[in-house]
Amino acid sequence: MSYPRLFEPGRIGNLEIRNRIVMPAMGCSLAEISGEPGARMINYYAERARGGVGLIITEITRVDDVTGVGTPNQLSVTNTHVISQLHRLVEAVHAYDTKLFVQLHHPGNQTPSRLIEGRQPVSASDVTCKVIGEQPRPLTTEEVEAMVKKFVTGAVIAQKAGVDGVEIHAAHGYLVSQFLSPYTNKRTDKYGGSFNGRMRFITEIIKGIQAFCGPRFPISVRMNGSDYLPGGIEEAEAVEIAKYLEALGIQCINVSCGMYDSGATIIEPSYFAEGWKKHLGKMIREAVSIPVIAVDNIKHPSVAEALLEEGCSDFVGIARGNLADPQWANKARDGQDLLIRKCLGCMECFRILNDGLPLGCTLNPVLGREFEWGDAKLNRNGNGRKAAVIGGGPAGMEAAVTLAKRGFAVSLFEKAGKLGGTVNLAAVPPNKDMLKEFIETQEAELKQRGVNVCLNSEVTAEQLKADGFEAVFLAVGGKPIVPDLPGIDKAVTAEDVLSGQTPVSGENVVVIGGGVTGLETAETLAKDYKVTVVEMLAKVGGNLYPSVTMHLVQEIMKTGGVIAKEKALTEVGDGFVMVKDMQSGEVTKVPADCVVLAMGVRSDRSLVDSFKAVFADKVILVGDCAKAGQIYDALHSAHDRAFVFDN
Repeated sequence: MSYPRLFEPGRIGNLEIRNRIVMPAMGCSLAEISGEPGARMINYYAERARGGVGLIITEITRVDDVTGVGTPNQLSVTNTHVISQLHRLVEAVHAYDTKLFVQLHHPGNQTPSRLIEGRQPVSASDVTCKVIGEQPRPLTTEEVEAMVKKFVTGAVIAQKAGVDGVEIHAAHGYLVSQFLSPYTNKRTDKYGGSFNGRMRFITEIIKGIQAFCGPRFPISVRMNGSDYLPGGIEEAEAVEIAKYLEALGIQCINVSCGMYDSGATIIEPSYFAEGWKKHLGKMIREAVSIPVIAVDNIKHPSVAEALLEEGCSDFVGIARGNLADPQWANKARDGQDLLIRKCLGCMECFRILNDGLPLGCTLNPVLGREFEWGDAKLNRNGNGRKAAVIGGGPAGMEAAVTLAKRGFAVSLFEKAGKLGGTVNLAAVPPNKDMLKEFIETQEAELKQRGVNVCLNSEVTAEQLKADGFEAVFLAVGGKPIVPDLPGIDKAVTAEDVLSGQTPVSGENVVVIGGGVTGLETAETLAKDYKVTVVEMLAKVGGNLYPSVTMHLVQEIMKTGGVIAKEKALTEVGDGFVMVKDMQSGEVTKVPADCVVLAMGVRSDRSLVDSFKAVFADKVILVGDCAKAGQIYDALHSAHDRAFVFDN
């Protein structure tokens, strides 16, 4: 497909942007401890510029080191010592004709005290963010005036480093948003009360930047089209805010929505549709004459093109899409839509960040590691040597593609009649269609790289050795855990149910295991059966991002389902199960016409010995075969082992 609107040049102020694709700000925690962009951050952004993005807006960039820390290893513009390295970042991005804005940010009450050396968070008022759970103290009038200067100083530092513009983060419930929104601004001084009072903080920031950087230096404001909270900014007021900001002389508005207290509306999990909030950007665009950027949970280039055609924005924000695939723009331009690794909406990137680690992605094992693990560092020493991959799930396909990039002649053997492994089953529950597309993308990558794919094929080590293969990557996955308990033969596995191999009968279904597989299986069954989820731990969802777990639990419970935590299966009977309370030890009977085991998997090592007997240390285990885990773990292990093999 072709996308003429998407690849039409655009303008923000006096700045020409080569296309309509913007990578909006996303925290990545890749800066040096000094707040400077080092090699890792520079390579991360340069890779997206190389991938064809027209404008990159840096991650939330702090303007205050005392109370303004938003993430560990955060980019900073608080001191002139960052100018030199920030300039290197600018040069790396500009080399690909991509423009760069720095986003000026302060988290306000949406940062925990542990990130600011135990200090109390600050805000417009003493309104506590329910997610952070720490009451902030209101900034004094004098402190607000000083904070204005910090934002202006950050813009001056950014301009001196050669950036093309700045963006004031006035959305998502952060500090500037806390002044704008009546939900958080309860002040009685000049920075509160009326509409003009709530606008005063950002007004002074904008005027200060214009005074010191010049009126033609581009300023974008990221603002909410709606707070999605009672008492917050609603759509009608958002329009008035946009008009007011335009009158101040800014060059661009970047429309988003939500704050921490409004849950998943800021960063949408998989159950949100593409373009669900397109009306917000459209209403702002119809009210102002300056360009509008909008983020609309876009995964497909065709959706981005349609939103531009519909007049929902002048530029489209492709955020997590550029994390999952830094070549999103170039592939769209070249009509290679199928080769785009499209964001799943799994929220793993934000779970990783919340754990204090640098940015990561389920589908992109190189994200955040471009400096060490990018294609530029591949040792292309395959020289046509033959390497076999056994198993056609995501790990096997990832290993095959990486080996092919390195110049190996790769054959992939899959015993089933199609690729994808158990991910084909993971794609069955509601809102998991993107997993199907990912398997299709991996298949296209295999074809692009010339991997010889052999379906319905089981091979022995001796056969491969005789055919001249030098190494074998085992990616045969894992086997469902089935505990040794009385009556366990009456139970079925989640794989049996999702594949349709075992029909579910009766009225009451008990799912044993409250991890991702258990919850998604329960959600799938809950519309037709009365479902009980039994989980040994005090919480369900495992490592799932909280908003994803909450959604799954709500979907199960709204149909009358039950989530039984801190309960362990002890016996499967005819029409019932016995479960033990992990605290009291009490055993109770639960009705169960069907018992579904979703207790995880253990590595399948059945082929290891026979292959090692022939190939010795040239047998490499990847994915669940090496260590049971999620898709994230499988792809990362496969990529890394194939990347370093025989280096």
